[in-house]
Amino acid sequence: MSPALERDRAFALLSAGLLLVTLVAAGTATGSAPTDGDETRIGIELPNIEENPELPQDEGMARVGGERYDSVAAALNTARPGDTVHLDGRFEERVVVDTPNVTLVADGPDAAVLDGNGSGDVLTVAADDVTVQNLWIRNSGYRTESNDAAVLVEGDDLTLRDSRITEATFGVWLDGVDGARVTNNTIRGRERITPLTDRGNGVQIWKTEDSLIAGNRITDVRDGLYYSWASEVVARENVVWDVRYGVHYMYSDDNRLVNNTAANNDVGYALMVSKRLTVVDNVAINNTGSSGHGILLKSIDETTVRGNDLVGNENGLFLYNSLHNDVRRNLVLENDVGVHLTAGSVEERVSNNTFLRNGEAVWAVVGERVTWNESVGNYWGDATVTDVDDDGVGDGRYKPAGAVQRLLADHPSARVFTSSPAFDAVRRAERTVPLLDAPGVVDERPLTEPLHDDWRRYYVRN
Repeated sequence: MSPALERDRAFALLSAGLLLVTLVAAGTATGSAPTDGDETRIGIELPNIEENPELPQDEGMARVGGERYDSVAAALNTARPGDTVHLDGRFEERVVVDTPNVTLVADGPDAAVLDGNGSGDVLTVAADDVTVQNLWIRNSGYRTESNDAAVLVEGDDLTLRDSRITEATFGVWLDGVDGARVTNNTIRGRERITPLTDRGNGVQIWKTEDSLIAGNRITDVRDGLYYSWASEVVARENVVWDVRYGVHYMYSDDNRLVNNTAANNDVGYALMVSKRLTVVDNVAINNTGSSGHGILLKSIDETTVRGNDLVGNENGLFLYNSLHNDVRRNLVLENDVGVHLTAGSVEERVSNNTFLRNGEAVWAVVGERVTWNESVGNYWGDATVTDVDDDGVGDGRYKPAGAVQRLLADHPSARVFTSSPAFDAVRRAERTVPLLDAPGVVDERPLTEPLHDDWRRYYVRN
């Protein structure tokens, strides 16, 4: 369509909106939005991590069986497969474990610490089947270019659990290993290092398969979990906050992200150039940094995004050059933009989601009409929906994104009028009147009630 015709169409829509707004507003509002009233949205409770835990004061002592050693290295030199090395006190040394099937353990993270004195990797696991439990590992080197880590893992089937990692560039680096289990650890980088890109990642997952990252608390790093060429990795019940990207995928297919929480980051979950991911039952809240996405899908295909809470982000869900994804049963609440789609992301299946109190429910930079569903749609808090047969599904379509957005994309200076009555009239008319058919997103069967009846848990009464 020529630019002149586009302009004529836009002005026609504006005029039609002004004429039709009264009619539309008078429709039957079986799906009208719950009002804000005197409520205030709240955040979520994050883990309480001790700021400056006290270091053990006693000189380190390591035991293997009945023998005692004054360094971890000396104890490991005598350890055999199946042995347990029990640590107590403070060890200022860098340790390499090259005996398979040994366990390093303390009575708790406050009981024993490995301190790398700010140089290189603190603990290198170079053998298979090693268990590290209840240790405090701190003070790695500072160099991101040499990947200085608190724990460098080069052996398969590692178990790292119930431990504390602090003052680290990279927390845990899984270096081309399989079968790792990293569970219930606290990982804290160096808050004083800025910008965030000068830090390392909490858990670096490189060419890793069949591994579990679960129940960890991660903050003050660059990215909480960073995947590169990894597959069949399950990340569940982790909490990541005050970082750049809570979770970051690159070239990593067939992974699962379940029941994690990402809060107060630049981006909650930044998923890029990967396929067949499962992203289920996660929370992304208050991710409003330089990018500001709850979930970012960039060149992501054949992925399931289901049951997630996307709350208070700049963009709840951002889709860029992504196709054939299934987006269902997500709560999209009070984001600046609920869903932003662009760069050809026009073949998604989007249904049974709840859109409430977003600045814009959908922002679609597309050159065509995009129909998200045919049978069952989504709940739109600002929709006026008629439901004559009372089946919970609207009788007519709803269009959350279209002419106004396209006009603003072509004429950015018109943004100053976005809150004007004329623009509001166009939005209302276009969403419900079939003859106004500009490019944008269409929900053919909008729902009359929200599927998420517990959304008010994010609010308190003033």
